[in-house]
Amino acid sequence: MTQANYWQEERSKILVVDDEPTNLKVLKQILQEDYRLLFAKSGEEAIALAQREQPALILLDVMMPGMTGFDACRQLKAQPDTARIPVIFVTALKDEVDETTGFAVGGVDYISKPVVPAIVRARVKNHLSLVKADELKHTRLQIIQKLGRASEYKDNETGLHVMRMSHYSRVIALAYGFSADMAEDLLNAAPMHDIGKIGIPDSIMLKPGKLTEEEFAVMKRHPIIGAEILGESDSSLLQLARSVALYHHEKWDGSGYPHGLQGEAIPIEARIVALADVFDALTSKRPYKEAWSVEDALAHIRQQAGRHFDPRVVELLEQELPAILDIKERWAEH
Repeated sequence: MTQANYWQEERSKILVVDDEPTNLKVLKQILQEDYRLLFAKSGEEAIALAQREQPALILLDVMMPGMTGFDACRQLKAQPDTARIPVIFVTALKDEVDETTGFAVGGVDYISKPVVPAIVRARVKNHLSLVKADELKHTRLQIIQKLGRASEYKDNETGLHVMRMSHYSRVIALAYGFSADMAEDLLNAAPMHDIGKIGIPDSIMLKPGKLTEEEFAVMKRHPIIGAEILGESDSSLLQLARSVALYHHEKWDGSGYPHGLQGEAIPIEARIVALADVFDALTSKRPYKEAWSVEDALAHIRQQAGRHFDPRVVELLEQELPAILDIKERWAEH
C-alpha cells in the first residue's frame, strides 16, 4: 500500500445522506479534506451503502421523499451490522417533538440547516472521538479474552469453567453493590485470574500427582507472573484484571499468597473472583476428582467463611444461588 493510499484508508469514513445535491455539495466542501466521504440521495440507498461500506458516522437528512431520515435511522438501528454506527440528523426542523423523535429512533445529535461549517466539523470530530474510544475499549477487551484463552492451554480446567466463574463473579458483584458497568468489567477481567500459569513449567502444571514443596513454591509464583504479564496500564479493565490475577489466592485470615494480605486489605474484586472460582471448581468434575454436590460445596464454603473467604461475599453467593445455579446449568459440561 502506498503512503497516499494508507492515508486514505486511515481517514474516517462518513456517509452523507440528503436528497438535495446542493446540500451534499456544501457538506462535501466542509468535510472532504479530513474524511473519506460517501454520498446517498435516499434512505434506501443510505441503508444499502451503510451495510456495504460500514462508515464510522452517518450525517442524515430528515425530510426526504419516500423514506424519511427517521425511518432510515430506525432500520439502521434494527440491523446488527449497522446498529452501532452513530447517526447525526442534519435538518431544518426545529420543533421539540422532532428532536425527541430523532433521539428516540437512535440519533445521537442534531445539526441545524443552514449548516455552519465550524459546528459541523466540531460535532463530527466529537462523535468520531467517541467512536474511537469505543473501538479502543472493544480492542482491549478482545486482547484480554484472547489472553484468557491462552491460559486455558496450560491448565486442566476448561473454557466453560472460566465462563461460569466469570458470570458468577458478575452476579455476586452486582449483589455487593457494583454498578452494572463495573460488574461487566469484572466479568471480562475474571478470566485473567490464572494468566500467570503461562509462566509455570509444564513439568509442574501437568504433573498428575501431588506437587512437592519445591514445586508448589514455584506454582505459588503464578499470581506475580500474571501481574507482570498484565503490567501497569491506564485501562481500568486491565487494572482490574491485574488486581484479580495478583490477589485471587489471598485469604481472609491472611494465610494466602503471594503477599499474605488479610481481610479488607484484599481488593474486593479478588475476594469475589476467589469464591466464584472455588465454588465452580468444587462443583465441577476434574480428572482428579468427581464433582461435589452444591450442598456439600456450600457447607465447605460456609466453614471457610472468615478463614479463606470474605464472610459477606459468602452470604451473597448464597443469596444469589438461584442465579448462580442458572448459570451453572446454562454452561454445563456435556
